[in-house]
Amino acid sequence: MAREGSALFAAFRVLGRFSGHVPHVLRYHGRHREFYLAVAVGRSVHTYNVKKLGIVAVSNTLPQDITCLAADRMLIFASYDNILHAFARNKEVVHTYEGHKAGIHLLQPFGDHVISVDVDNVLIVWNIQSEEEYLQIDFDKATFAVSALLHPSTYLNKILLGSEQGTLQLWNIRSNKLLYSFPGWGSAVTTLEQAPAVDVVAVGLVSGHIIVHNIKFDETLMKFQQDWGPITAISFRTDGHPIMAAGSPVGHIALWDLEEKKLMCQMQDAHSTAIAGMSFVPGEPLLITNGADNALRVWIFDGPGGTGRVLRSRKGHSAPPTKIRYHGQNGEQILSAGQDGTLQSFSTVHEKFNKSLGRGSINKKKSKKKGLKLDTMALPPITAFASEVAHQSDWDGIIACHQGYITCTTWNYQKTSMGAHKLRPEEFSKHKPIDIYATAVDITSCGNFAVIGMSTGQVDVYNMQSGIHRGRYGKEKAHEGAIRGVAVDGLNQLVITAGSEGLIKFWKFKMKDLVYSTELSSPPSGILLHRDSGILGIAFDDFTISVLDIETRKIVRTFSGHHGRINDMTFSPDGRWLITSSMDCSIKTWDLPSGCLIDCFLVDSAAVSLTMSPTGDFLASAHVDDLGIYLWSNRSLYSLVSLRHLPADYEPSLVTLPSTCPMQDVDVSGDEEPCDEMIEYVSPEQLGEQLVTLSLLPESRWKNLLNLDIIKKKNKPREPPKVPKSAPFFIPTVPGLIPRYVPPEEENDTQSKVVNLGVLAQKSDFYIHLEEALSTNKYKAPLDLLKSLGPSNIEIELRGLAPEGGGSTEVMLSFLRMIGMMLNKKYNFELAQAYLALFLKLHLKILSSEPKLLEELSKLSMQLEETWIHLQSLFNQSLCVLTYMKSALL
Repeated sequence: MAREGSALFAAFRVLGRFSGHVPHVLRYHGRHREFYLAVAVGRSVHTYNVKKLGIVAVSNTLPQDITCLAADRMLIFASYDNILHAFARNKEVVHTYEGHKAGIHLLQPFGDHVISVDVDNVLIVWNIQSEEEYLQIDFDKATFAVSALLHPSTYLNKILLGSEQGTLQLWNIRSNKLLYSFPGWGSAVTTLEQAPAVDVVAVGLVSGHIIVHNIKFDETLMKFQQDWGPITAISFRTDGHPIMAAGSPVGHIALWDLEEKKLMCQMQDAHSTAIAGMSFVPGEPLLITNGADNALRVWIFDGPGGTGRVLRSRKGHSAPPTKIRYHGQNGEQILSAGQDGTLQSFSTVHEKFNKSLGRGSINKKKSKKKGLKLDTMALPPITAFASEVAHQSDWDGIIACHQGYITCTTWNYQKTSMGAHKLRPEEFSKHKPIDIYATAVDITSCGNFAVIGMSTGQVDVYNMQSGIHRGRYGKEKAHEGAIRGVAVDGLNQLVITAGSEGLIKFWKFKMKDLVYSTELSSPPSGILLHRDSGILGIAFDDFTISVLDIETRKIVRTFSGHHGRINDMTFSPDGRWLITSSMDCSIKTWDLPSGCLIDCFLVDSAAVSLTMSPTGDFLASAHVDDLGIYLWSNRSLYSLVSLRHLPADYEPSLVTLPSTCPMQDVDVSGDEEPCDEMIEYVSPEQLGEQLVTLSLLPESRWKNLLNLDIIKKKNKPREPPKVPKSAPFFIPTVPGLIPRYVPPEEENDTQSKVVNLGVLAQKSDFYIHLEEALSTNKYKAPLDLLKSLGPSNIEIELRGLAPEGGGSTEVMLSFLRMIGMMLNKKYNFELAQAYLALFLKLHLKILSSEPKLLEELSKLSMQLEETWIHLQSLFNQSLCVLTYMKSALL
């Protein structure tokens, strides 16, 4: 039977996702007097405030990725495929509009209605509240394929449609009439934007032309052209400067002066992909842009020349991450290397702590001059890196190797930039061979040295502070094949290297001597060392995993079960679990002490990299063709998890990747019967007949029973207690040892003036229970009562058992039998000793004069002696072993 999802990991949230190809929407909140920004990210909508670009809300997730976004004063409209949803309060879906047969690609809120157009050229006007169709218009694709949609300002009930044929149509959607057709400019319309002036509309064309047109008189006011292809977005500045901005598919922005009718300036490489959305904040010199490169930027126009600079931004990887690792010991930063060539740090606490360390470059100055698109100096993406925080404020703390590149680069986390050194063997300093490249890196725990493995089998060590080459392992090379992994232990004693020829070698770190070499069953694809426990995880090309103990240098565990190449491995902080990801789309958790698979789940796209937090609270994963870094919370930290062995034929179930906000967990604990392993274990009073069990009572309850008279003398007050002048009222109580209040109906009985002599001989609960036990022989009730009392009360109860205290010899006999029962069962052992000692101290005279009691006492004496002799021999044996272990020369 397959468990639903993962027992060990719960989907938490995604990091590093900020924007997609869907244009953003700008909204104004009248009560807050603030502008908000809605962006479609995957299957949910993020809402940011423009003031700080801080995320204020994340909507619930939709079943598929959002393809279209729009908003009015109250609602956000988002569509996927052929279904349109409306979100209220930026969060929950309140309306669903179903009726389109094809995917929706245009949206326009329109008063009490919303207009949607699908790719089959059907336009539907929906009533927002009733979710009913108000109007449906079918256009012929051959003559008028709708490609843009706009409601011109002050035009009541009218919408303007642009087409792929280049013509425009003005419709009255109340009367369902075509009012006017504009002949167009012979090129497909990509975007329509309302200008600040009434009747004026900007039309963006595929040819790169922007037509500023008066739709009232059907005349063109001005015409512009950009050289970078179709117009993707247009926006007008409304803070007193007559400027129009236009976006392009290559990521450049052109700013046009509408008074001078000329190009004012260009903002090149505003995004590395097409400008998806662009909007000037009304009345402010701020421009907001977003693109498919996963970036969201706010530009401010306050400098000379009219060009903008980035005021605030949120950006992640523009191409999928290839390697992720937690940085530091607090579990708050994840370093991520992406296919876009950048190294970035994502915070698990808040987005404002995210930072980018930039792109790798051979020459930084030349790269800056050339810009992003023409940069020939850019280094290939990072394939492996290692980081250490020990000396990161003094020098570079990150070492990275690049895809197919011989030089390894250093990076500085504090300065958020590339580091000072480029590390490569001296013999290749003049020329760079094409077929030789760095394959594996590690950095020592002190942060002083970097160990680099090459595709030729060389392993070199460099100083991180100076970049000086400090030696090589082996005469010429460490291995015959390419290096598949290098690792340095926690104390800089050993370097472990793995070669593609199937050998693992152990080297002395300082002397560079070979200590040990072992042959593996198959070529390794990668290694990972858990420094604290000295455990080395080895992934093989045949999809198996072995665990090697570096102390004994023996393989201690072997795991098989993956059906694809093993992409990455990570250990839990305590070294108990090894978590692996493979191209078979599974993520498996292996328990090292038991050697079992304890958790397994599937994901839609294979995890290319895994890393577990040093604090053990999260597992982070990066996936094929996915820009996000996904966090999975460790359930075992906050709930009872059954880590039972999974069978060989276990079929894992598919788990959806976390969304941006924490998942709304459905509590199913009430519906399901808990399995046997999940029921909490309650320890019995006595584990076994051979064992002597002590009670769990604190020492203060029984240790001072023999010394109560001394304690009372010490605690005797110096002055007699002062009697209160007059009590305002009294609550009548029942006479007896334990004070109890009289119930209201019994109050009349206590008002008799006649003294009842029977009151003086009141029996306590303990006394009654002992009397009953004489016939039933069940002593649990009196024992439990005695255990609940304090030392003084216990003494009073035991005094009351003697005839002069109102008791009897039968009850005393019953008490001795209770002690006998405790010694027989060998539980509450120390209580039996304490109670018996106090009993003997109080009643020695009576006990010696009663033959029945003497007989019971002699039985108890024999029981005690037997138990003590047995315990004494065990104590002596343990003491002997301990003394030997301390003194013997092993």
